[in-house]
Amino acid sequence: MPPVFAPPVPFPNALPSSCEGYQLAMPNSAFAAKIVRDFVGALLRTGAHAGLADDARLCVSEVVSNVYCHTRSELVRVEVLVGREEVAVHVTNDHLGPLPEPLVRPEGEGGRGLLVVNGLAASWGSSTRKVKARRTKTVWFVLTEPEPEPEAEAEPGTEADCCVGAAEPGNETRPDAAQAQAQAPAPH
Repeated sequence: MPPVFAPPVPFPNALPSSCEGYQLAMPNSAFAAKIVRDFVGALLRTGAHAGLADDARLCVSEVVSNVYCHTRSELVRVEVLVGREEVAVHVTNDHLGPLPEPLVRPEGEGGRGLLVVNGLAASWGSSTRKVKARRTKTVWFVLTEPEPEPEAEAEPGTEADCCVGAAEPGNETRPDAAQAQAQAPAPH
């Protein structure tokens, strides 16, 4: 999926009314990625999106690590928006450098973090904006629950089809009343 370099609008049709928002701000340090990873993981595991927790942890860790490695921002701010069907995460810093771009040469030593985000997120992008006297840069991504896979039906005549319930108590094959009378011995 190609990245989107535009204002962070993670929900396609505007912010859902049932959306809950969570924020965390901390010094930009070597420990920031772990703290944010644990925050996002705990938040999602205790809610309706437990299945997205691992992907969200990995993506946010990559983005926050990029802030630490590539900026001089004093703070890193994380906002998590939890909707009914999706989760959006915004990571903002105060560095004036260029917006991040996905790695052009995947064989390089580093820079694969955005490739990971690109592979896991339904969409992602980055933007800059001026807030009061400072200019901020935000990288955001959206994760959605995977579509449930349709259940495979057994083909008629297969072993799974003919053995269902046969060994369960109360499911034994019983002759109907006419067969029972025909099999009973005649009275003398």
